[in-house]
Amino acid sequence: MSPSPTAEAEVAAELADVRPALLPRYRAELPGARAAVLTRLWRGLAHEPLPWITGRMTGAHGLALRLADGRTLHGPHADPYATGAYVTGVRLDRELHVDPARLMEALAVPHASAFAAELAHSVASSALSRADADHPEEWPDRDWAWEQRVTDGHPFHPGCRSRPGFSVADQLAYGPEHRPVVRLGTVPVPAAECLVTGEWPAELRDGQRLLVPVHPWQAAHVLKRSYDDWRPAHPLMSLRTLALPGGPHVKTALSARLTSSVRDISPYSVRAAATLSSFAADLASRTDGLLHITRTLGAVTARSPDLAAVLRESPEAYAGPGERVVPVAALPLTGLPRSPAWLAAFTALALTVGLRLLDLGVALEAHGQNLLVVLSADGAPRRLVYRDLADIRISPARLTRHGIAQPALTGRLITDDETTLRRKLFGSLLAGALAGVASSGPALGAALAAAVPDLPDTSDLAALRQGPVPAKALTLMRLSPQTPGDQWTSLPNPLVLECDPVDQ
Repeated sequence: MSPSPTAEAEVAAELADVRPALLPRYRAELPGARAAVLTRLWRGLAHEPLPWITGRMTGAHGLALRLADGRTLHGPHADPYATGAYVTGVRLDRELHVDPARLMEALAVPHASAFAAELAHSVASSALSRADADHPEEWPDRDWAWEQRVTDGHPFHPGCRSRPGFSVADQLAYGPEHRPVVRLGTVPVPAAECLVTGEWPAELRDGQRLLVPVHPWQAAHVLKRSYDDWRPAHPLMSLRTLALPGGPHVKTALSARLTSSVRDISPYSVRAAATLSSFAADLASRTDGLLHITRTLGAVTARSPDLAAVLRESPEAYAGPGERVVPVAALPLTGLPRSPAWLAAFTALALTVGLRLLDLGVALEAHGQNLLVVLSADGAPRRLVYRDLADIRISPARLTRHGIAQPALTGRLITDDETTLRRKLFGSLLAGALAGVASSGPALGAALAAAVPDLPDTSDLAALRQGPVPAKALTLMRLSPQTPGDQWTSLPNPLVLECDPVDQ
């Protein structure tokens, strides 16, 4: 397989057909997109437990990685928390690679060919997103408009913009960064064949049938059936969740693989939705007003993860006069100065809330997409909003310790394993959301150093201060398709980080 530059050329050819005026900008964005994906890949190579890397050596000129076959990779020092596209080239022995897909092909490790194809499409799709970017100076007044400004996807995933199965026309029609209006449809299903929790609205009922919202791509490519037109909506960062104008957010069963895995809405998630929402509201009330959790209004499944939907309250409900609710992933695009004092205040707010809930017994998956911040009129961080409870973890033992009744739930959401709980929070909040805003290890370390002394002293805080930071091994996961579930790595603690990775 030779995925690059074929993927770039394929996108260019499709773009010439569907939007030729965008083609020059797309071509101009390709070098920057290659560097952005290569930077993410280099982070993975530098910091993840890849079995074919046998040693890591730092020196005055950068980082060298010894490979099991005797070759050596040479590149810059790899700050595990940096988000800028600072890696423009990596040498494999004497050969310079500027294309991440070509580099992966040359490494020729197990499953490299399939991963190289993903990297090539991530580059091409990233260039397409950047080419169509539109970032006006004024702050948007709707929550979905913030999400449309995020062009580069996950700040640390090499497959940040890989969307298998999506043509260029599909990306332009459904990708939030392209600012489309998507016409959602509905599919009628006999109520007796559906599982429903919460309140399902009257407009989505038709006698003895329930009308299940469906994404047009899902209807065409997975369900392969027609649907009735329903309402226009604006896609959010997750692609499958869309905001109805003046109404709730609709999470659809868009069964496409985005970054690491195929996302769907399982019957388990629908069954748990109402119970989780009620439980989370009680937990949020214990944070002295610092956290709001968007309510799940209703959830339905036609007994299949391919045809299901969740209606969720808009985060805008928690903005006061003059305030804005901004996804953390979009904070770097707000134009806020993000001074050390601002970053320390935001870090203190996020850690106060995250550690408080963890101590009570709930580990949030607080990455930059799920976590939003309420900003005052002058841009100061005031409160947090969290959405999408489908992947939190709940500890019955911790709840009992605080006299909190355990929700009537079983299954994957429930665990008392401290490693699992801390990985869930620290891997998403520290190695994800906060790192993405800080943009570098030194900046994140300084913000933590300012915030940590004033936090309540708990065993979780001690673990955060003393140990390495858990993070999903995103590159390892893509190169280990035979291993289900998340895999993890340990990053240097930013409180003591000296920018160079630890020698191994």
